[in-house]
Amino acid sequence: MGRTLFDKVWNKHVLHGNEGEPQLLYIDLHLIHEVTSPQAFEGLRIQNRSLRRPDLTFATLDHNVPTIDIFNIKDEIANKQITTLQKNAKDFGVHIFDMGSDEQGIVHMVGPETGLTQPVKTIVCGDSHTATHGAFGAIAFGIGTSEVEHVFATQTLWQTKPKNLKIEINGKLPTGVYAKDIILYLINQYGVDFGTGYALEFTGETIKSLSMEARMTICNMAIEAGAKYGMMQPDKTTFEYVKGRPYATNFDQSIDWWQTLYSDEDAYFDKVIELDVSNLEPQVTWGTNPEMGVNFSSPFPEIKDSNDERAYNYMGLKPGQKAEDIELGYVFLGSCTNARLSDLVEASHIVKGNKVHPNITAIVVPGSRTVKKEAEALGLDVIFKEAGFEWREPGCSMCLGMNPDQVPEGVHCASTSNRNFEGRQGKGARTHLVSPAMAAAAAINGKFVDVRKVVV
Repeated sequence: MGRTLFDKVWNKHVLHGNEGEPQLLYIDLHLIHEVTSPQAFEGLRIQNRSLRRPDLTFATLDHNVPTIDIFNIKDEIANKQITTLQKNAKDFGVHIFDMGSDEQGIVHMVGPETGLTQPVKTIVCGDSHTATHGAFGAIAFGIGTSEVEHVFATQTLWQTKPKNLKIEINGKLPTGVYAKDIILYLINQYGVDFGTGYALEFTGETIKSLSMEARMTICNMAIEAGAKYGMMQPDKTTFEYVKGRPYATNFDQSIDWWQTLYSDEDAYFDKVIELDVSNLEPQVTWGTNPEMGVNFSSPFPEIKDSNDERAYNYMGLKPGQKAEDIELGYVFLGSCTNARLSDLVEASHIVKGNKVHPNITAIVVPGSRTVKKEAEALGLDVIFKEAGFEWREPGCSMCLGMNPDQVPEGVHCASTSNRNFEGRQGKGARTHLVSPAMAAAAAINGKFVDVRKVVV
């Protein structure tokens, strides 16, 4: 029997242990940020241990950083976490993409942009959206602080191999429908736990037609489906993206091996899901987890349990309403899900020549300084600012409310981020997950509109 893509990469990294039991995996790349690394570094100090592979460990600052005056960090805890990472990186010889540096940005954008993220690698980070890097044919997953310390000390990690779930996606995406809509629809249809215990492989003609940035959007939200891993076969699109990036110095020696990375035709998958996106609509979440979403044209569902009732009460909405009935106050274009250059370009097409609605506060936060510079070279900053958007410095920003960028209590926000949990964007904030195009159109119109009628 053939092997899946996941099996091939996993088996290459097993150092010890039998399948079905915890196995010791070698870790090729460890990405860290300021929130989940301090305790792990302190653990090394307490045990008088060195960092096993500082050359495979890379740090960036993203969660706590301000996006207006980046060196004026007023929150004491945020400042402590940032300065602690800076000190730890110096003490342990870790390369850090520091505040204001050309490469600084959200960790899941810095990896791909610098060429650190590559096919075949095992990649870990103390952040749940590490599955983003799986779009390159890597096994990438988030880990806890104690696991961060384990990787620091040994460059290995004990893991139990998951089952395989193939998600085959075919059909041509309609105009105005995007990768974000694909993953939101899957979670809406199958729930926030359908991927639990599985490694998800996204495949099919639709996936093959997507850019690397769109592929990363889908893998980014594998965790919202309950899966630690989201993965895609590396192909010509992947190789062209990686080639020439600063840390992709092994490209010529690796590409022949990378081209053999695919699931064999007779590979066994424990579960298969098929989706035709030909008639897919823009998606909007109405509730407090990514499963609570609808097609733009559909009314919000009836209450089926106490979770629905709690969500409706928190969001200030009712069954039978539609997305266009939501009274928006904020629009956020950003996060590791949708703050890449192509996301900002798509949004700018809608924004150009228009003005932000008087009732809307709209901000754009490029996910990295690389994206910010590229966007400014294209004049996107001018387009957004002339329309009335705030153009910010890179960081996680309003995605998680761990910095000054927060949605006021009770206010509805159209957000390109990945989670709409209670309080995620600030105490009492009401988050609606959408694509960048949907968010941009909402900023102009003051409410959600069918972006298929806006995009030409």
